[in-house]
Amino acid sequence: MASASRDGTPGSRRTRGTQDGGTAGKHSAGNGAQGKGGSGKGGPGKGAPKKGAPKKAHGKTAGKPRQRARVDAETGKVRLNNAKPAKRQRGDVELRAEGEFIGADHRASDPYNPSGTRLQKVLASAGVASRRGAEEMIAAGRVSVDGVVVTEQGMRVDPRQVIVRVDGIRVLVDEDMTYLALNKPNGYHSTMADDQGRPCVGDLVAERVMAGQRLFHVGRLDAETEGLLLLTNDGDLAHRLMHPSFEVPKTYLATVRGEVPRSLSRHVRAGITLDDGPVTVDEFVPLQVWDGASVLRITLHEGRNRIVRRLLDHLGHPVTRLVRTDVGPIHLGDQRPGSLRVLGRDEIGALYQAVGL
Repeated sequence: MASASRDGTPGSRRTRGTQDGGTAGKHSAGNGAQGKGGSGKGGPGKGAPKKGAPKKAHGKTAGKPRQRARVDAETGKVRLNNAKPAKRQRGDVELRAEGEFIGADHRASDPYNPSGTRLQKVLASAGVASRRGAEEMIAAGRVSVDGVVVTEQGMRVDPRQVIVRVDGIRVLVDEDMTYLALNKPNGYHSTMADDQGRPCVGDLVAERVMAGQRLFHVGRLDAETEGLLLLTNDGDLAHRLMHPSFEVPKTYLATVRGEVPRSLSRHVRAGITLDDGPVTVDEFVPLQVWDGASVLRITLHEGRNRIVRRLLDHLGHPVTRLVRTDVGPIHLGDQRPGSLRVLGRDEIGALYQAVGL
């Protein structure tokens, strides 16, 4: 990565400091304290500084550039990292009306932006540390931009277009991102608006949408399936959570007809093939069995339509109730049906870690 001077301009700081020093000396020689009337009776003359004006160099410091305290990289190595969990920092996702989107990753090869914000200010604004502390972290090699470690001070970046990490943790820059967990009730369709007037997820977040928030659901649950549904306006995160290549696990509690023997678990884990291809199940555990019914816990990272119901139908145990309890590291817990919960910073960070952001 090309080096940057303290003001963010690429190039050698040493050369620029010499030029600045020469300029400072020139001005000092022409506007020193010996100006006419500088100490005479009747107040300041032409050579004296005006009230409120910055003081000029005197004596031994005249003509010398301002010396800045050296950034201590050793202190930066042990400084506490207060980085907040990452959020989307690139506006490169086109959202569609129904909550679908097109993800893109048009990252510049050189993240330096002469009109951007200094990296230490970006880190300070994100709450990582003070500007001075951020400079020490940079000097210690703990900060990366788009995967490249930065050790030079004063680099300028556009925080909306690059990924900034401290100790590998992507830092929070955009405060406008929203992350919600919804316990979707039975009978609600996974859409933000339904042209047939049926109950839908959009009804449950109507106040937020009317207040100007643009939300979409991460994946879908069919109308009869209850439980955890994530809502956000973070396209990068949603894209990875839904894409099968990232294999984000989802856990369900299924109440089914018939008494499921524990031996069925081994058969399911060995692999089941449906009409549209094989199904990989990470966990299949019978939890309760009673007269004519069973409760199962099923974990899989498939995202195909009604995959759990079709799997259990194939096994001869039709579903009577299905609740999604987990999406990756996010748990439904005791959240009541129809309620929304704002995800905590640790939960958001765990989601980003799960999908490699």
